[in-house]
Amino acid sequence: MDLWAEWWVWGAAAIVLAIGEVILPSFVLLGFGIGAGAMAALLLFGGGVADFVAGSIPVTILSYAIVSLVAWLLLRRFLGVYRGQVRTFDHDINDD
Repeated sequence: MDLWAEWWVWGAAAIVLAIGEVILPSFVLLGFGIGAGAMAALLLFGGGVADFVAGSIPVTILSYAIVSLVAWLLLRRFLGVYRGQVRTFDHDINDD
Protein backbone atom coordinates (compact mmCIF):
# COMPACT_ATOMS: atom_id res chain seq x y z
CA MET A 1 0.00 0.00 0.00
CA ASP A 2 1.48 3.31 -1.12
CA LEU A 3 0.69 6.18 1.25
CA TRP A 4 1.28 8.78 -1.48
CA ALA A 5 -1.88 7.53 -3.17
CA GLU A 6 -4.14 7.75 -0.12
CA TRP A 7 -6.44 10.75 0.06
CA TRP A 8 -6.53 10.85 3.85
CA VAL A 9 -2.75 11.28 4.04
CA TRP A 10 -3.01 14.40 1.88
CA GLY A 11 -5.97 15.59 3.97
CA ALA A 12 -3.99 15.14 7.19
CA ALA A 13 -1.06 17.01 5.64
CA ALA A 14 -3.43 19.84 4.68
CA ILE A 15 -4.68 20.07 8.26
CA VAL A 16 -1.15 20.07 9.69
CA LEU A 17 -0.05 22.76 7.22
CA ALA A 18 -3.14 24.86 8.03
CA ILE A 19 -2.33 24.64 11.75
CA GLY A 20 1.25 25.62 10.98
CA GLU A 21 -0.03 28.59 9.01
CA VAL A 22 -1.90 29.82 12.09
CA ILE A 23 1.36 29.75 14.04
CA LEU A 24 3.46 31.50 11.36
CA PRO A 25 2.79 35.18 10.60
CA SER A 26 2.77 34.99 6.78
CA PHE A 27 1.26 32.98 3.94
CA VAL A 28 4.18 30.53 3.74
CA LEU A 29 2.37 27.29 4.50
CA LEU A 30 -1.11 28.22 3.30
CA GLY A 31 -0.31 27.59 -0.37
CA PHE A 32 1.14 24.19 0.51
CA GLY A 33 -1.91 23.43 2.64
CA ILE A 34 -4.25 24.35 -0.20
CA GLY A 35 -2.17 22.15 -2.52
CA ALA A 36 -2.42 19.22 -0.11
CA GLY A 37 -6.17 19.75 0.25
CA ALA A 38 -6.56 19.85 -3.52
CA MET A 39 -4.58 16.62 -3.82
CA ALA A 40 -6.83 15.00 -1.20
CA ALA A 41 -9.93 16.09 -3.12
CA LEU A 42 -8.43 14.93 -6.41
CA LEU A 43 -7.58 11.50 -5.04
CA LEU A 44 -10.97 11.16 -3.37
CA PHE A 45 -13.20 12.40 -6.21
CA GLY A 46 -10.88 12.35 -9.26
CA GLY A 47 -11.82 9.08 -10.93
CA GLY A 48 -9.55 8.38 -13.89
CA VAL A 49 -7.36 11.41 -13.25
CA ALA A 50 -6.78 10.18 -9.70
CA ASP A 51 -5.64 6.80 -11.02
CA PHE A 52 -3.14 8.52 -13.31
CA VAL A 53 -1.82 10.83 -10.58
CA ALA A 54 -1.67 8.12 -7.91
CA GLY A 55 0.03 5.65 -10.24
CA SER A 56 3.45 7.29 -9.98
CA ILE A 57 5.16 9.10 -7.11
CA PRO A 58 6.89 11.66 -9.39
CA VAL A 59 3.57 12.55 -11.05
CA THR A 60 1.95 12.88 -7.62
CA ILE A 61 4.69 15.16 -6.30
CA LEU A 62 4.74 17.21 -9.51
CA SER A 63 0.95 17.66 -9.35
CA TYR A 64 1.20 18.73 -5.72
CA ALA A 65 4.00 21.17 -6.51
CA ILE A 66 2.10 22.75 -9.41
CA VAL A 67 -1.13 23.15 -7.44
CA SER A 68 0.75 24.53 -4.43
CA LEU A 69 2.68 27.00 -6.57
CA VAL A 70 -0.48 28.27 -8.26
CA ALA A 71 -2.24 28.58 -4.90
CA TRP A 72 0.73 30.43 -3.38
CA LEU A 73 0.95 32.81 -6.34
CA LEU A 74 -2.77 33.55 -6.16
CA LEU A 75 -2.55 34.15 -2.42
CA ARG A 76 0.43 36.43 -2.95
CA ARG A 77 -1.42 38.31 -5.68
CA PHE A 78 -4.68 38.85 -3.81
CA LEU A 79 -3.58 38.86 -0.15
CA GLY A 80 0.04 39.99 -0.43
CA VAL A 81 1.71 43.34 0.04
CA TYR A 82 -0.01 46.19 -1.76
CA ARG A 83 1.72 49.25 -3.20
CA GLY A 84 2.06 51.93 -0.58
CA GLN A 85 1.40 49.53 2.28
CA VAL A 86 4.99 49.65 3.53
CA ARG A 87 5.59 52.80 5.54
CA THR A 88 9.05 54.36 5.70
CA PHE A 89 10.22 57.02 8.13
CA ASP A 90 12.53 59.86 7.07
CA HIS A 91 13.09 61.38 10.49
CA ASP A 92 13.41 60.30 14.08
CA ILE A 93 10.82 61.60 16.55
CA ASN A 94 13.57 61.94 19.16
CA ASP A 95 15.52 64.50 17.10
CA ASP A 96 13.26 67.43 18.08
